[in-house]
Amino acid sequence: MRNKLSTFAPNFHVSFIKVMDWLIDLFLTTDSVAHIVLLYSIVIAIGVLLGKIKFGGISLGVTFVLFAGILAGHIGFTAPLNILTFIQDFGLVLFVFMIGLQVGPGFFESFGATGVKLNALSASAILLNILVMFGCYYLFFDTSNPHNLPMMVGTLYGAVTNTPGLGAANEALNTVFSDNLPQIASGYACAYPLGVLGIIGATIAVRYICSIRLDKEEEDLLRQEGDNANVKPHKMHVQVSNAYLEGKTLMQVHNFLNRDFVCSRYLHDGHVSIPNRDTLFHVGDQLYIVCAEADAEAIIAFIGPQIQVDWEQQDQPMVSRRVLVTRSSMNGKTLGQLHLSRVHGVNVTRVTRQGMDIFASATLPLQVGDRIMVVGPEDAVNRVSNMMGNSIRRLDAPNIATIFIGIVIGILFGSLPIAIPGMPVPMKLGIAGGPLIIAILIGRYGYKVHLVTYTTTSANMMLREIGLVLFLASVGIKAGAGFWETVVQGDGLLYVATGFLITIIPILIIGTIARMRYKFNYFTIMGMLAGTYTDPPALAYANSVCSKEAPAVGYSTVYPLSMFLRILTAQIIVLFFCGA
Repeated sequence: MRNKLSTFAPNFHVSFIKVMDWLIDLFLTTDSVAHIVLLYSIVIAIGVLLGKIKFGGISLGVTFVLFAGILAGHIGFTAPLNILTFIQDFGLVLFVFMIGLQVGPGFFESFGATGVKLNALSASAILLNILVMFGCYYLFFDTSNPHNLPMMVGTLYGAVTNTPGLGAANEALNTVFSDNLPQIASGYACAYPLGVLGIIGATIAVRYICSIRLDKEEEDLLRQEGDNANVKPHKMHVQVSNAYLEGKTLMQVHNFLNRDFVCSRYLHDGHVSIPNRDTLFHVGDQLYIVCAEADAEAIIAFIGPQIQVDWEQQDQPMVSRRVLVTRSSMNGKTLGQLHLSRVHGVNVTRVTRQGMDIFASATLPLQVGDRIMVVGPEDAVNRVSNMMGNSIRRLDAPNIATIFIGIVIGILFGSLPIAIPGMPVPMKLGIAGGPLIIAILIGRYGYKVHLVTYTTTSANMMLREIGLVLFLASVGIKAGAGFWETVVQGDGLLYVATGFLITIIPILIIGTIARMRYKFNYFTIMGMLAGTYTDPPALAYANSVCSKEAPAVGYSTVYPLSMFLRILTAQIIVLFFCGA
C-alpha cells in the first residue's frame, strides 16, 4: 500500500504541473484562437452579470462589459491589437445596423406636428451637450495637449450614455491620429456611471423647478386619451335610414361621406353577405362598420342610427380571423391593390403592426410581419390566409441576406469622402454612420425593392446585444493598459466632474423650456429626455412613475433622430476639431 502511494504522489505532482502549464499557456498565449475566445467569453460574462446588479434601483446593464474589459486589459489579459480592432469594428457595425432596422419604420413618421417640436427640443439638447463639452474643455483643460480634446469627446459620450457615438468618434480618430491613438474609452468610463444617475436626477429636478404634480399630470394624460381616441379603429352596427342612399352603391356612399371606413358585413332581407364597392344600399339594411373614432359621428348622422344586430342569419358561415403576412410577395402592396373585397369576397378591418392597431385604409402598404383582421366566408378567409402566407415559421428565421446586403451597402456608403470647407480631411460617415443611415432607409423603404426587412424583436435584440458586447469588450481591453495612468494618476476626477456638467445642464434647460414654453406633459418630457440621451435606465424610471404610455411615446419619437445625430456629430467633432 505504501509503495502504491509513493508511486501515485510523483505521478499526481507531474500531472498537476502539466495541467497548470496548459492553463498558463492558454491564458498567456495571446495569439491562439482558444485564448481570444476565452478572453471575450470571460469579459462579456462577468460584465453582463455585474451589469445586472442595481445601485439605488438603477443598473448599468451591458455597459459593465466595458469596465470588465478595462480590468482585463489592465492586468495584461489581452489579445493582438489587430484582432481586438477587427472584433471591435465588426461589433459596432452589427450593433448600429440592427438599431437602424429597428427605428427605420418609424423614423420619418416621428416628424408629426408634436414630433417636430419634440425632435427640435431633442436636437437642441444634443447641441447644448456639445457646447458644454467645449466650454469645460477650454475652462479646465490644457488645450495645447492634442489628446485632451479627444478624451473630452469620450467624456461627452459617457455623459450622454451613447455607445454608438463613442464608436463613431473612435473610428474617426483613426483618420486623424496615425499613431499613439487616444484611448477615449477612459473618458467614457469615467463619465458613464454619473451620466446614468445625472439624467434621472436632472429630470427629477425639472419637476421641482416647474412645480409639477405627478397626479395632475396623470389626469391630463387621461383627458388627452379621450381626445386622441379618434385614431383607434372603432366598430359599430348601423341601420340605413337615409332615403337618399336608396339604390346607391357602397363606393358612392364612401365618396359622398368623404370619410374612410370599412363595411365588413351587410344584412339585407334576412341574409348576411360581405359587401363590395358595387353593393347597393337600401333603407332598412344593417351594416357592420369599422372606422376611425373621429369619423363615427359623421357616419351615423349620414347613414343611420347605431343598433344591435344578430349576425346569425346568414347564408354561409362568416368568420373573423387574424392573418399573419409572411409571404414576401405581399411586402409593400396596398390593400387597394389586392382587391380583396371584389376578388375574394372578404374585408380587412384593421392591421396590427409592431403591437399597434392601424386603420385598414386602401392606401396602407402591407409589410411582412403585419397581422390583418380578415372578415368573410370561411373558405374565402382561408384563401386569403394562404395568399398572405400566415406561417409563423417564416418569421422565426431572421432575414440574414437582407442584413448583410444592407451592411455591404452601408460600408460602401460610409466610405464615400465628403469634402467640407475648413475640415482638414474629407468627412466619411464611416462604419458607424453609413450602415446606420442605410439600415434606416432599408427599414422604411426596403419593401419597394423587394427586400424583406422583418426580424422578430428577439432576433433583433440578440444580434444587437452581441454586436454591442463585442464592441464594448474590445474597447475596454484596448483602453485597460493605460487606464491607471490616464484616469487614476491623471485627470480622472476632472473627467467625472465635467461629464456630470455635460449631463445635467442641457436637461435642466431643455426640460424647463419644454414645460414652460411648450406645455408638454411632464411624463412626455421624461421620455423625450431619456430618448435624447438614448438611455434605457432613464426610460425605465419614467415608466415606473407613470401608469400610461406617455414616456415610451416621447422616447420613441426622438430616439431615431437622436441616435443619428449622436453618431454624426461624433465624427464631425473629431474630424473638424481634433484634426485641426
